Amino acid sequence: MTTGNHSRVRLGTSDLSVHPLSLGGNVFGWTADEQQSFAVLDAYAAAGGNFVDTADFYSAWAPGNTGGESETVIGNWLRTRGNRDDIVIATKVGLHPEASGLGAATIKAAAEASLRRLGVDHIDLYYTHRDDDTPVEEFVTALDELVRAGKVRAVAASNISAERLAEALAFAEREGLAKYVAVQPHYNLVSRATFEGPLAEVVAEHGLATVPYYALASGFLTGKYRPGGTGVDSARAEGAARYLAEPRGPKVLDALDLVAADHGVEPASVALAWLAARPTVAAPIASARTVDQLPPLLAGATLELTPAQTALLDEASA
Repeated sequence: MTTGNHSRVRLGTSDLSVHPLSLGGNVFGWTADEQQSFAVLDAYAAAGGNFVDTADFYSAWAPGNTGGESETVIGNWLRTRGNRDDIVIATKVGLHPEASGLGAATIKAAAEASLRRLGVDHIDLYYTHRDDDTPVEEFVTALDELVRAGKVRAVAASNISAERLAEALAFAEREGLAKYVAVQPHYNLVSRATFEGPLAEVVAEHGLATVPYYALASGFLTGKYRPGGTGVDSARAEGAARYLAEPRGPKVLDALDLVAADHGVEPASVALAWLAARPTVAAPIASARTVDQLPPLLAGATLELTPAQTALLDEASA
């Protein structure tokens, strides 16, 4: 992978070329209002970033929100900046309160709703957000119809098992339908078993790209949560704190501190660099609520770890 501001990574077998850091849109319209969100998006694009990840579900969990808030913010930004062609937009289907599951009719209606909120005529990368018991024949065919209609450029899967991924790929191959080009698993230094093993093997075997979410373990891998430390003002603090209770949590923080000191960067940069260098990983996803949270994330996309540093992190996180 080349480095530098405008480096691009090919996304699996697709024709999409993306920046090696995907900007997570889960905070837009939730903990970041539209003005803050625009500032973060502007700074990311100015640094050469072009891969924005959202979902129709974001942020239905927040009081007063119904889902789709993030897409609406991103759509308003694309329109006011006039930069639609420069940005690779990934969104997801399956978890919106009013468009739940992967039935064919749901996928079709949800895609139209996402296109409307984003104010675009096509979605670059469309994920099934979470697998359910819908037959692969049904959702793979529905996704293929969106691709054939020019409404979606490429399809991908988040939160799917190795078995179901293999089944969906085999069916698409057999029927000549649009195949998944990427997966978005929960994967980071303190959560390796959520991806490594059978799922990672299917991904590698089929030449898919991996776009990990929770790349910083809800902020834990930024190093701002410490044993005996004070609380942090974050909507995700509780999720991050639980890693301190696990034996590997503090060990990983110690290893991150050592490597970060070697490079003169923040622990978050090292955590993302480790992830970016894993087999099949194209672009870890990380979100920033404010512009000042962005530089360490971008730095992770270009940071090269030595074999000894990688081994140290591998061992601490094992």
